[in-house]
Amino acid sequence: MTVNLAQLRALLAVADTGGFSTAAQELAVSQSAVSHAVAALERALGAPVVHRDAPVRPTALGDQILPHARAAVVSAEAVTAIASRLGRAPTGTVRLAAPQTVCQGLLPDLLTRWAAAHPRIRVRIFEGEDDEIAAWLESGTADAAVVVDPEPALPGSRLLAHDAFHAVLRRDHPLAGEAEVDVRDLEDDPFLLSLGGCERRIREIFRSAGARFAPVHRIRELGTLISMVRAGIGVSVVPGLARPMLSGDLILVPLRRRIHRRLVLTGPASRPWLPTVPALVEATEEVQA
Repeated sequence: MTVNLAQLRALLAVADTGGFSTAAQELAVSQSAVSHAVAALERALGAPVVHRDAPVRPTALGDQILPHARAAVVSAEAVTAIASRLGRAPTGTVRLAAPQTVCQGLLPDLLTRWAAAHPRIRVRIFEGEDDEIAAWLESGTADAAVVVDPEPALPGSRLLAHDAFHAVLRRDHPLAGEAEVDVRDLEDDPFLLSLGGCERRIREIFRSAGARFAPVHRIRELGTLISMVRAGIGVSVVPGLARPMLSGDLILVPLRRRIHRRLVLTGPASRPWLPTVPALVEATEEVQA
């Protein structure tokens, strides 16, 4: 018995979603079809590839074959996409990974632009932290990504935005009415540190200003950090693209010492890009964050 792409797609969907039902929704097939495909794969290999508890997770064998399954499926999709471009508009699915602030501040407009330019390309969003996004892109979980400060940016990539950092304050804070603030002015307030990729830049901001860096809380989820600022627990520094996440009782104030992050739309470094990825890149323009 041989292994086929339908079986590998089913395995990937189950491993990525953690269940047969959600995998079926992802693949737009019945749950029994996914179950049969995985079972057929296991018969072909002579051993289980997933543990059927909740959530479903790969066995040791499943973990070993997942990278090869991704490579095979991505390559097959690339072949199909190349063929579909001959005399026709680009067609296919692009799995795009991006940080939370990009998903909030940039992707709604980008998705609208891409849908108008390439109606036959479907974009699926994977929201994650900076380190997760890089891993997803290189493992094949994502086909493209919005990455932060790539050094160097890959050929064919597109700069989306320069995203400046701001102080986030309650509107009743004494500094809320200022046109800009120095981070040294924040030393009297408890400082809440945003993790998930921003820590390096925030440390740089404090160091370059000669300010004391002594966060009282380290928060990974940006929504949690914003809620804590709203509750009066402290102040923070966040990217400007966090603005859509703020309620009316909070305000972003520009920093006097301007430091920004570069947001770049790119494909993977370790394998060929799907033909649909350059199509999206070409339909993208730099925006003012």
